[in-house]
Amino acid sequence: MSAATTKKVKKVTKSVKKDGGAEITTTMETTSTLISSECEVPNGRRTSTPSLPEPVKKDFEIETMFCHHCDDSLAGHRYVLREDHPYCIKCYENVFANNCDECGKIIGIDSKDLSYKEKHWHESCFLCNKCRCSLVDKQFGSKADRIYCGPCYDAQFATRCDGCSDVFRAGMKKMEYKTRQWHEKCFVCCTCKNPIGTKSFIPKEHDIYCTKCYEDKFATKCIKCSKVITQGGVTYRNEPWHRECFTCTHCQKSLAGQRFTSRDDKPYCADCFGELFSKRCTACAKPITGIGGTRFISFEGRHWHNDCFVCSSCKCTMVGKGFITDGEDIVCPECAKKKLMADSIEQ
Repeated sequence: MSAATTKKVKKVTKSVKKDGGAEITTTMETTSTLISSECEVPNGRRTSTPSLPEPVKKDFEIETMFCHHCDDSLAGHRYVLREDHPYCIKCYENVFANNCDECGKIIGIDSKDLSYKEKHWHESCFLCNKCRCSLVDKQFGSKADRIYCGPCYDAQFATRCDGCSDVFRAGMKKMEYKTRQWHEKCFVCCTCKNPIGTKSFIPKEHDIYCTKCYEDKFATKCIKCSKVITQGGVTYRNEPWHRECFTCTHCQKSLAGQRFTSRDDKPYCADCFGELFSKRCTACAKPITGIGGTRFISFEGRHWHNDCFVCSSCKCTMVGKGFITDGEDIVCPECAKKKLMADSIEQ
């Protein structure tokens, strides 16, 4: 038996669009074969099997992607799309992949890229800079472009509480005043130990006081009512008073801003002091208080205001002058002489 073969040609056309809109068309030829065979029959005659009809020639358009960077075919290969452009794995990693901050190698598409503050690591390279433990899915801190696990960061860099000296861990609330800082639970009054939180407080040297404890311990208190003087106090004999508490011992009239005097360390207004304790003027019978520097004259148990010490006849002042007494009267020498002469004539 013999066989004959016939070759058939099929044309395949590829159309590829490149950047810029230009279209490039390439043509490839492939061959296929169709076998026609002859066989012998018993009577010695040869019979050939009919050939299959010749295939109809067609143009096949095949759309194949090429790497946007190196133009290599991506058929049968993995690739990555970026901004609608396909890249082979090698080009994508060379152009776009990040370098690991720890080992310096490229973080390929088959590796997880862990990033923090524009730095990138392989998952296996994301380690504490001190103890080298993995930081994946753990809290960490950074200092001077290095990353640390929570315990290592706290041990080296974390600030400490002024109350308990323990570190401030991640997520803890911090209370700060000037250069000092406390845990929220440690920020308490040094006397009553109650938490201060956001309430008012008063610092005293290295201690912190709530308002009540500070006032009880340090604030100035009125000598009369024993309550704290917050404003407008009066000092008398080095002792503090509320303005409203500083009153006359006798009539309770306020003495703040008024003239007053004292007796037995108790304050009195001028009127009460004069009525209760002052000498009385022999001439006008009013009190001689001496308040405000008022001058007075005393003679043989009698007392006069300066203004009242005058001659009973001519009413001239006798202050600083010689005088003569005539019973209860004070007489200047001239009037005394006149009176004496008049009495002589009458006799």
